[in-house]
Amino acid sequence: MPNSLAFLVLALWPLAMLGIFRALPPGRALIWSVLASYLLLPPYPTEFDFPLMPSLDKTTIPNIMAIVLTVFYARQKIKWLPDTMLGKALVAIFVLAPIPTVLTNPEPIVFVTDMLRGLYAQDIFAMMVMQCILLANFALARNLLTTEKDLRDLLLAMVIAGTAYAFPMLIEVRLSPQINIWVYGFFQHQFDQMIRGDGFRPIVFLSHGIWAAMLVMMSLSAAVILVANTEGEARRKLIWVAVFLAAVLVLAKTLSAFMYAIFIVSMVLFTGWRMQAKVAMLLACLALAYPIAKGANLVPEERLLELATSVSADRAQSLEFRFEHEGALLHRAQEKPLFGWGIWGRNQIHDPVTGRMTSVADGRWVLTLGMLGWLGFIGEFGLLILPIFLIYRLSTRLPSEENWRRHQREMNLFPTQGGLSKPLKQRAVTPIAGGLSLLLAINTIDLLPNATLTTMTWLIAGALLGYAEAFLARKPTPKSSEVATTTPETPVRPRTVL
Repeated sequence: MPNSLAFLVLALWPLAMLGIFRALPPGRALIWSVLASYLLLPPYPTEFDFPLMPSLDKTTIPNIMAIVLTVFYARQKIKWLPDTMLGKALVAIFVLAPIPTVLTNPEPIVFVTDMLRGLYAQDIFAMMVMQCILLANFALARNLLTTEKDLRDLLLAMVIAGTAYAFPMLIEVRLSPQINIWVYGFFQHQFDQMIRGDGFRPIVFLSHGIWAAMLVMMSLSAAVILVANTEGEARRKLIWVAVFLAAVLVLAKTLSAFMYAIFIVSMVLFTGWRMQAKVAMLLACLALAYPIAKGANLVPEERLLELATSVSADRAQSLEFRFEHEGALLHRAQEKPLFGWGIWGRNQIHDPVTGRMTSVADGRWVLTLGMLGWLGFIGEFGLLILPIFLIYRLSTRLPSEENWRRHQREMNLFPTQGGLSKPLKQRAVTPIAGGLSLLLAINTIDLLPNATLTTMTWLIAGALLGYAEAFLARKPTPKSSEVATTTPETPVRPRTVL
């Protein structure tokens, strides 16, 4: 059980966030409050549970305070709905999905010696409030992080936070996962899952060793994205930081995170942002298609198990366990495919006599599909993929920087020294957006085997959506064909960007 310090830190955290908002501009304050909350606050089961309200824990308290401080302290005007009709529809689906779920689940689930109650009308309010709270960082980031500078701030904060967190992780690699016990008085997971080979997987204050490895992977990816888009002494420092984070990632002993890092680093260093945006869109489509493929028995599970066996028998056994329970939970979800089973574990598989839960849900997709059905799945995954789609849209519709440079030389309209001129910079998408969309896509792919949907994921999604919407709002924008076909004999001055 958590000690008194754990509950005290959770209760006083709003004051810490106030200090962050007093010290930093709103955008940076949002970034650092999200990162600090995720990395430092005590994990489940540390929470304040009041009747008819969502539990107040390391996710809900910071999200609620972020709204309060942004709106009432920083006096920022927030547009809660995206600009596009698709974005508005996805937000509405995400928030309103609990209504049909509750209305279609009034019946209790009865076992021989126990039962799970049906859903009541008041559950609609609690579940909708929780959906709004979960979406807080997404909405705030969409408003406060809309420029290239904001995206750089986000990446740099991820690098700094991941580098600082690497040191307690190294302590746990050496001594075993003990820091949460030392500080908050309890261990947050099964200790045997933190043992890998002859060593340990670090966890610190996160929910699982996979979460810690994903944090390092994201920080390493952020460092490499900055390396690819930075020059001078700062670039050299970032290279050394990236090397350090790569070493820590190896010591974290999580194969999936290591493979993600190799993929992202290779894409960022050897391809352009347009290709990164296209690959991110492909990965996003794969994430959306996976539940359909799984239900149609199109996932090559035997082949994947053979590949896992070639790496490690333990990895193969873990993957087989996931596939087995994933299939059982999908079968359970298909009994109520549209709106799901709701909360209180009704989506899980239970012993028919005692009611004891016998299933293990690892993937976020099968959890969402079981609780809120296809409606909830489309709302949640659709919002995560929407920014990727918009960055992909920019990659296919906007002229490249090379075309703009050739055009300005032919037309002699702007000086070419020192990079793109100001009007052209307004039309050029920052390459950082391609790397971030790729990182968000990898986070979405990891929601298939794991439930690693964190406040950091929502923050990245909101920032990318804000940047893409702000860029698309700068109209009109010439098409690539217009730029490529323009000649000195037919001079056409580029239209002013508003």
